[in-house]
Amino acid sequence: MTLNKSIYNLALLCFVFFSTTVMAGASSIRVVTSFSILEDLVNELGGEYVNVLNLVGRNSDAHIYQPKPSDAVAIANAELVVFNGLEFEGWISRLIENADYKNKQLVASVGVDAITFGEEVDPHAWQSFHNIRIYIENITQSLILLRPERAHSFIQNKQRYMNSLTFLESQLLEQIEKTPQDNRIVVTSHDAFGYLGREFNIRFLSPVGLNIEIEASAEDVAAVIDKIRAQQVGAIFMENISNPRLLQRIADETDIAIGGSLYSDALSEENGPASTYLNMMRHNIESLINAFESI
Repeated sequence: MTLNKSIYNLALLCFVFFSTTVMAGASSIRVVTSFSILEDLVNELGGEYVNVLNLVGRNSDAHIYQPKPSDAVAIANAELVVFNGLEFEGWISRLIENADYKNKQLVASVGVDAITFGEEVDPHAWQSFHNIRIYIENITQSLILLRPERAHSFIQNKQRYMNSLTFLESQLLEQIEKTPQDNRIVVTSHDAFGYLGREFNIRFLSPVGLNIEIEASAEDVAAVIDKIRAQQVGAIFMENISNPRLLQRIADETDIAIGGSLYSDALSEENGPASTYLNMMRHNIESLINAFESI
């Protein structure tokens, strides 16, 4: 009886051990993302096999974000930390160091075709259909490394997302071809759309440079106003992360209408027009096309 009980206990112990091991292998990957666009991409590519905690929320500015103590705790418990790089999140390296994080990190922008201005790099590489495909590949490969047994699902998710991306890109390129290139001039809050401008032949003017923390000088504002008056500017667009007062002043001085809002560094709320990356790109480009057509 004692022997049978010992065998039963051993069998139960083995069952619990192996069950726990299988469940651990199949469990969701704990991912921390630095801002909402990466959060959306990881959720799309990881599906049910990721559990994502995002740091800089929707409609929030990663340039000026101040990390909270809970962010370090989240990173310490993560299996994967995904951030943009290209000096976009100036605070992320210190946060990772303070969390004593030893697991996998992914700089999602590695390999992109970056825009540079001397020694300065434009970090907004996600505003490019070409570059976002590189983000997608980088994220997918990181997920596969962490859960190789889920590789088939991750690859399927990637292909499905790539198909949606290609379909949207072709639609938008076809739409904008109806607008003469000379009409494709627009003013935005800060210089966040250089990649989009490069791919869609749109000229963006801005009183603020790549980093929204640096305030525009009177000379910067005057220069933009002079360019607006000298050229056929289609519209002025606010950004969801920027203070609208500066652009409202420019609009008042130039008699150019505010064309609406563009989403540069963050997604909108879930019930908004830019709730996902794909929705953001569609909203931004179609808003611009509508403004150009009204010239």
